[in-house]
Amino acid sequence: MGVIVGPRVIDAGLSLVSVLLAPVSVAAGYPSPAQDYFDGRIDLNEHLIKDVTSTFVVRVTGQSMEAAGISDGDELIVNRALEPKDGSVVVAVLDGELTIKRLRITPAGVVLQADNPAFPDIRVAALSELTIWGVATTCLHHV
Repeated sequence: MGVIVGPRVIDAGLSLVSVLLAPVSVAAGYPSPAQDYFDGRIDLNEHLIKDVTSTFVVRVTGQSMEAAGISDGDELIVNRALEPKDGSVVVAVLDGELTIKRLRITPAGVVLQADNPAFPDIRVAALSELTIWGVATTCLHHV
C-alpha cells in the first residue's frame, strides 16, 4: 500500500527550481539534429503549482500505484483545494492511516483503488472514517 511520509509545505516565497529550458523538443526515438544550447530559464512553480497556499509535496512509499506511473520514492504534488472526483488519484486518510489510491465512487459505495493488480482495492466500509486529504496533480518520477 502506498503511504505518505511527511508532507511538506511549499513556501510561497521560495521557488521549486529555476532551470534552463531547451529551445527544442528532444526525440525519444531516432535522434534528431537538435541544437545543443539552452535558451532562457523556466520556473517550475509556474507549470506545476496552481495554488501555492494549498499545495504540498509528499513522498511515496510502496508499489500499489505503479500502473498509474507512481513508483516507490517518487514525490507527488498534491493540491488540497481541488475537489476530488471519481478517478482522481488522492491522498486519503482511512481510519487514521494515510494512503495514495485512485478514488472510485460507485453505486455500492466508495472504493480506494490500487493501480497495481498485486494489491487489493479497499472498499470503504459504512462505519469507516474517510477523509480525502488532497488530490495529486503531478508525479515527480525519478529515473
